[in-house]
Amino acid sequence: MAGTITIRSDSETEHALDVLTQDGSSRSAAIRQAVLEAALRRERAAAMRRAVLRMPLGEPDGIDIAAEIARNREDDGR
Repeated sequence: MAGTITIRSDSETEHALDVLTQDGSSRSAAIRQAVLEAALRRERAAAMRRAVLRMPLGEPDGIDIAAEIARNREDDGR
């Protein structure tokens, strides 16, 4: 479903649009492409954060870091 989006531009936005339309793209096409690229970057960043959070912490020096953090959180709640 296509719709119309209105934005308020300022000098920074106008400069960015000038840069994005230097290749002859219309303002509409440049904005559409910028939104799609921003969404893709955000999705990739979220996927990378999830991947990092799934990494095993391991047990350096025999200490279970996750258990220590959980204990500390329990102690803070008392």
